[in-house]
Amino acid sequence: MSDDALHSTTVRWTDPAETAAEIGRLSGLEYLRRLRDGTLPAPPMGALIDADFAEVEPGRVIVRATPGEQHLNPLGTVHGGFVCTLLDTVAGCAAHSVLEAGVGYTSIELKVSYLRAVAPDGRPITATGTVTKAGSRVVFVDAVAVDAEGRPVATASSSLLVLR
Repeated sequence: MSDDALHSTTVRWTDPAETAAEIGRLSGLEYLRRLRDGTLPAPPMGALIDADFAEVEPGRVIVRATPGEQHLNPLGTVHGGFVCTLLDTVAGCAAHSVLEAGVGYTSIELKVSYLRAVAPDGRPITATGTVTKAGSRVVFVDAVAVDAEGRPVATASSSLLVLR
């Protein structure tokens, strides 16, 4: 394969250690709103999938991510892992949005149902995560990803363990 046939992309991010102290000092909602507003740098995964926060409210988060050629699978459609990562992101962030300062979370289950292929058309996929129950030990979240026409491409349900 010649170098002319190779494509590349550059991913740049801020050292996550720079914002680690803010995670424990701010409520989840405050932290996410600062990410959305750009007063805190996006986490490295956000840079990797080209994601931006569109909305952050208590119990509801919307993130848009635009898949590129680097996200394609062998069939020429966007890899399911890209969509799964986006759904996992909004599920975790929705859970985080209802947690007080100093409290974290971790995913304990994520079930994804793929509904249609995602075309590599340069348009964003929009994912919404909504808390369905915020328990003291486990937060339950439903998520949906839609294409630029608003057609669902995947849904997810997630359970997240609250870490006090």
